[in-house]
Amino acid sequence: MSPSDPVSLPASTWIDGDWIEGGGITTPAGFVAGGAYAGIKTYGPEPRLDVGLLASESGPCVAAGVFTRNAVVGHPVTHNKRILAARSDVRGVVCNSGNANTVTGAQGADDCQRMASLAGARFGASADEMLVGSTGVIGRMLPMDRVEAALETIEVSREGGTDFARAIMTTDTHDKQCALRVTAAGRTYHVGGCAKGSGMIHPDMATMYGFVTTDAPVTPEWLKATWKAAVDRSFNMVDVDMDTSTSDMGIVLASGAAGGDPVTDGHPAASLLAAAIEAVATRLAKAIARDGEGATCLIEVTATGAATEADARIAARTVTSSPLMKTAVTGRDPNWGRVMMAAGRSGAALDQDRASVWIGSHCVLDRGQPTSVDLKAVSAAMAGEVVSIRVDLGVGEAQATAWGCNLTHAYVDINADYTT
Repeated sequence: MSPSDPVSLPASTWIDGDWIEGGGITTPAGFVAGGAYAGIKTYGPEPRLDVGLLASESGPCVAAGVFTRNAVVGHPVTHNKRILAARSDVRGVVCNSGNANTVTGAQGADDCQRMASLAGARFGASADEMLVGSTGVIGRMLPMDRVEAALETIEVSREGGTDFARAIMTTDTHDKQCALRVTAAGRTYHVGGCAKGSGMIHPDMATMYGFVTTDAPVTPEWLKATWKAAVDRSFNMVDVDMDTSTSDMGIVLASGAAGGDPVTDGHPAASLLAAAIEAVATRLAKAIARDGEGATCLIEVTATGAATEADARIAARTVTSSPLMKTAVTGRDPNWGRVMMAAGRSGAALDQDRASVWIGSHCVLDRGQPTSVDLKAVSAAMAGEVVSIRVDLGVGEAQATAWGCNLTHAYVDINADYTT
């Protein structure tokens, strides 16, 4: 099976499953969601929503999370890290967009706790059973009267996934959702997800927001390890503008509604389910990169011939995040030296006399020697909605793929006027 979008997934995420048309965060059994408008966010496409709820219908679900390593963090990040350090089961997530609840002092901490308490009460759960997400402008107090009013109006349902996905958006131009169905050992499982992100995107653990659900029964230990590995190959391989948000989080929830024995290492469904989780995370990560603020194309960079996977990842991500590379793509400038420059400064081991570079299908550097390729043809290969670049480091067999977007004048316009 091949995904329906035009960009292939990494080799590790090719799986035997079916992408579900129109699927999302509530496709897996056991989850309900919804959204409402509190008037926090004053921008974005209609219908404009800015408060969302996602929950397990019948009781707590197994959860795992990864969070920003920025030294400045929002109160929801602190809240969620405390909860997941103490327990592995939660009831759901409450989110708002338009306000990050970051650098807001003691009142911000109280507001975060109040959001968790109000959301938990909707499902007979405590504040310590609800995770919280707040994203948007830093340093402004949440209008809690409007948040509380909006939470009271949200009607959660199996059909409410799209409203939740829209409620977490900031400068995104559209919601980002997908879902996958896989069958293993005679049992069918679903994995669904949604994400938001368009600017301040250079995750250092997870993503802007990345929420994934599954109806598979799993052990907490297996889910935590699987999620960390999936995030490292997906959300952590995305860049828009080299800025790591104060609110980044990636959360995975497992309802167990599909039944059967809990999945752990050695379970016949373990490898397939892990691949499905990574595939959903990867598709969402690529959607974030493609929707980068002001972007007109997705950039996909694959580093091969690396000494280690870690080296391949850092080389691919450095090329993807290079402002010079991003602007070269915008101008369709076949200046492949910028690929080598970025790979060389990445910290990955590289032999420039054995290194090679491709832009699209065109080899522009062959084992350390510039080729006689037609640069006009290379420029034409940079004109599509997806620009593919490959750099072989010439020192090993490992490889990795990263995703980003081009840098345009529109990015400056959006961020110059963000709060004014």
